[in-house]
Amino acid sequence: MKKGNFLDILHKNSPIQQVETAELKGIIDEFPYFQSARALYLKRLKNQESFKYNNELKITAAYTTDRTVLFDFITSTNFDNPKKDIHQQLKEKISEVKKVESIQIQQIPSIENSSEEIEEKLTIGKPISFKSSETYSFNQWLQLSAKKPIERVEKIIPKITNEKEAIIEKFIQNNPKIIPLPKDKNIVVTVEETKPDSSLMTETLAKVYLEQKKYENAIQAYRILSLKYPEKSGFFADQIKRVQILQKYKQ
Repeated sequence: MKKGNFLDILHKNSPIQQVETAELKGIIDEFPYFQSARALYLKRLKNQESFKYNNELKITAAYTTDRTVLFDFITSTNFDNPKKDIHQQLKEKISEVKKVESIQIQQIPSIENSSEEIEEKLTIGKPISFKSSETYSFNQWLQLSAKKPIERVEKIIPKITNEKEAIIEKFIQNNPKIIPLPKDKNIVVTVEETKPDSSLMTETLAKVYLEQKKYENAIQAYRILSLKYPEKSGFFADQIKRVQILQKYKQ
């Protein structure tokens, strides 16, 4: 990519074309800490509604020194409302025509039989749009979806010196014992149940849980949202059913 083209995109908010997207990808592959290039590439993926956006957002966050700056960028008006190029406009027009035709032809409501259809209804894989007030949802998205076990390397224990051997031998000879508790004595350990804060619960957070395959959390999120917004309880009930069906598919 030429320097002039890059500066035009950066300062003049010029639309990013397909060729320039590939060039930006090449730049960040070669210079992974070039944050301006990463920001522009991320913006282009969002504008395209690319399935790569969500994962790229995590990668960009990993290379960003201050994540609050990144959050301000992705929640800004300039980021969320881009100037659409001719290809994007044609694509939207075609999809609108197809949608109208399908509504006219369709007489009986379709039944979601496959996991792909359910994922499409739940908009899984689509770019997640965060609002400026949804910092909690953003931080949850940056967390790992699943905890990986830590592989520990066994340390080679050096040979014990004679002095240490003598201390261990003395300890064994003394045979110290731990006095057990009486059998009839019950010890109750109270553990506070962690409940999600309803004030932090949003549809975006529910979508985050879905993308992370945390289906139980997503169901709980929609239940809270159903109580929070009773006028949309029907929609949230449908979402819960879809998540439950998807959960069975993924087992």
